Amino acid sequence: MAKSPQTAPNPQQQNNYARAAVLAQSLNMWQQIFQNTYASAIPGRVINIPFQNVGLIKRFLVKIEATIARSAAETQTKTTFGPANLLSQVVLTDLNNNTRINTTGWHLHMLATARRQGAYGAAFVNNSPISIGANYNVIVSPPQFTAGNQSIVMYYEIPIAYSDMDLRGAIYANVVNATGNLQITVNNNFFVGSGADATLAGYQSSTAGDLGTFSSLKVTVYQNYLDQIPMTNKGPLLPYQDLGQVYLLNNTVVTGLSQNQDIPIPYANFRQFLSTFLIYDNAGALNAGTDIAYFALQTANYTNIFKVDPITQALFARQIIGDDFPAGMYYFDSRNKPISTIQYGNQQLVVNASNVAGATSQFLMGYEMIALQNQITGAGSLFAS
Repeated sequence: MAKSPQTAPNPQQQNNYARAAVLAQSLNMWQQIFQNTYASAIPGRVINIPFQNVGLIKRFLVKIEATIARSAAETQTKTTFGPANLLSQVVLTDLNNNTRINTTGWHLHMLATARRQGAYGAAFVNNSPISIGANYNVIVSPPQFTAGNQSIVMYYEIPIAYSDMDLRGAIYANVVNATGNLQITVNNNFFVGSGADATLAGYQSSTAGDLGTFSSLKVTVYQNYLDQIPMTNKGPLLPYQDLGQVYLLNNTVVTGLSQNQDIPIPYANFRQFLSTFLIYDNAGALNAGTDIAYFALQTANYTNIFKVDPITQALFARQIIGDDFPAGMYYFDSRNKPISTIQYGNQQLVVNASNVAGATSQFLMGYEMIALQNQITGAGSLFAS
């Protein structure tokens, strides 16, 4: 009796097999790839860190240690986002010269918080009689200072793959004919004077002209990758569907806001949006929901997927991280059912602001997305006002 032909596994099955083999057999490596200390020209400094061409890259970890001081006799007070604003821009360019990440320090920190369902890098109070608690200076920033040099320690996770077990977006870097680059920019406006909009600053002075200063800045970068990838007679066993996707982090600003009017913020095409952050910087004020009437996720045929008031939206975020994000920030989680866009604007986030304090009021947006590499190059850009 003739044997029936065997059905070849479909591409998704092949990808899942390769992913499982890589996760089971590879070594999870952490290597320091960069370290430098700067003593001058620190605000606005652009620092470029090339990839190490090894392994299947999952993430980078950036550690920043800064020494700050007053410029005169002023009082320096930490802002709402504090050390998260040390970096004003983070840009990651992959081996194909595609920009995968172009976002801010605050977005990276809040995203790491949401993904881990708790404040990133924080230690929490407990009632154990053992000294388990905040024993190490992992993330440190004084709430206020009036004398002497002060130390800041801040960590940023730069994710490349979606997670340790889901390798979508990972970069296979064991090549010799291409280079990737991580670029970080130190916030030129980390210190602002009294009366200025301090949303994107780290410290605000008690005076208008006496701004804080950097005495030194030390940057250390670690590359996290999978080494010793399993081999076949045709080369490395790689999850090619995972590598054919890109994990994207971007930010934008929406201005020209109108009070008591629906403000549509369209989602760009050919992407799967996993989360959206929105900071309502109401002319320098960060309010806990008192200046927003409602949020809605609306489709092209004007169907509302949800329409909720800001406190209800805060409840949804609290259920994820067990806490509240800073006042003025709203988190929209869609990773269980991504917002999948086919054309520009077929889904949009609608915001109705009940109070717009002035022309400088703005929405600061942070997006987390996954897309296919061969589609994203021809897709539309993110919304810009």
